[in-house]
Amino acid sequence: MSGEIRTEPLTREAFAPFGDVIEAAGAPDKIINAGLCGRHHDLARLDFGDEGRAGISVFDAEPRALPYTLDLVERHPDGSQAFLPLSLASFLVIVAPDENGVPGRPRAFVTTPGQGVNLLRNTWHGVLTPLAAPGLFAVVDRIGPGANLEEHRFSVPWHVTG
Repeated sequence: MSGEIRTEPLTREAFAPFGDVIEAAGAPDKIINAGLCGRHHDLARLDFGDEGRAGISVFDAEPRALPYTLDLVERHPDGSQAFLPLSLASFLVIVAPDENGVPGRPRAFVTTPGQGVNLLRNTWHGVLTPLAAPGLFAVVDRIGPGANLEEHRFSVPWHVTG
């Protein structure tokens, strides 16, 4: 299976089967800090399993461009993984449904500046793919025992276009 995948905008509704969109959209849930800060509350379903804990890392990824060749996806069976850009640049988010233990047809989303994502546990996804420099991201994911990474290489790559 392979072919062309056209990108689509990242929306909460379209991304819901794979995870959460993290953004300051709409009115804040609470006003805090003497009225000087709006809090957009509890935006991601973080999951670190029974033996894991939350960890925060910083990733520095090489920028890529469209069209993009997708030949590898991965998933994390023991915990969720959130990508929070440290700049106001867009990035490419590729996800795929699970079909009997292997990834199905991928979908490609392009974030708007200021959006992050949280990938649910066991969600097939592409590697971190910033579309501009710097490719700095805070990543919140599971720290703990066990192998929390499964990779799948496509025998024929997918081509992601804008």
